[in-house]
Amino acid sequence: MDAIQKRLLMEVADLHGTPEGAYNIRANGEMAARSTTANIDIVSKADVSGIDIIIKPGTKNESIHIPVVMSKSGLKEMVYNDFYIGEDSDVIIVAGCGIDNCGGQDSEHDGLHRFFVGKNAKVKYVEKHYGSGDGTGKRILNPGTEVHMEEGSYMEMEMVQIKGVDSTERKTVADLAADAKLIVRERLMTHGDQTAVSEYQVNLNGKGARADVVSRSVAKDSSYQRFDSRITGNAPCSGHTECDAIMMDNARILAIPQLEANDLDAALVHEAAIGKIAGEQLIKLMTLGLDEQQAEEQIINGFLK
Repeated sequence: MDAIQKRLLMEVADLHGTPEGAYNIRANGEMAARSTTANIDIVSKADVSGIDIIIKPGTKNESIHIPVVMSKSGLKEMVYNDFYIGEDSDVIIVAGCGIDNCGGQDSEHDGLHRFFVGKNAKVKYVEKHYGSGDGTGKRILNPGTEVHMEEGSYMEMEMVQIKGVDSTERKTVADLAADAKLIVRERLMTHGDQTAVSEYQVNLNGKGARADVVSRSVAKDSSYQRFDSRITGNAPCSGHTECDAIMMDNARILAIPQLEANDLDAALVHEAAIGKIAGEQLIKLMTLGLDEQQAEEQIINGFLK
């Protein structure tokens, strides 16, 4: 891999070298490296571009890295990845996509990740998006995610997009069986003329199912964001969705939290707050020796942590 691709890997997957455990690294539309373990197998799909990740029941304290990097202008791809997470397992999955576009043509990576989380399994999923390059071509990412959670399973999703992506449409659908729990933490920043759309649909189908979907975002310059989150309670369950956003310059933000209760004992809550940086926060930091721009950066960095 060249220096640009290695830098992208560091940005989206915190990789400074070959990762431990199982991994599948994709670069410019092709597999660049792959490794499996005794408990985790990775198999290329025969009919479409993508892989199956098969995790044996009872697998503990193992990780899977599946980053994608693109450094060719004009490249467009669609990838399908399926994750089969066995019962009673406990794993970390690190994904993400980095695009460096120094040309005049748009570069685009679209993907569909499907998770089949077994009974009492636990998984943490980290997905980071990053864009760079001084070309006029756009950096486009459209991730789709499906989550199917069996009884007593737990999934934590960390979705991060902080820099350089011109356009993204994220669509996530999840269905939870009894006593399953889903936690989503989205962190997002847009600038320039970038657009970002996030849609979440969570169906709480079993007794005791729980979901907590929270987005924190910052929109700068003339960028646009839309957060559309819907939690449906079809059983005695609990759900919470929240959008907390900072708007700057000429940016626009639309927040659409939605709740649907189809059971008398479905306890659902939503919150949404959009506003600018408070003046007293800036003044306090500026009295400590920071200029206005530095003060804004400190506030944004703390907000998006």
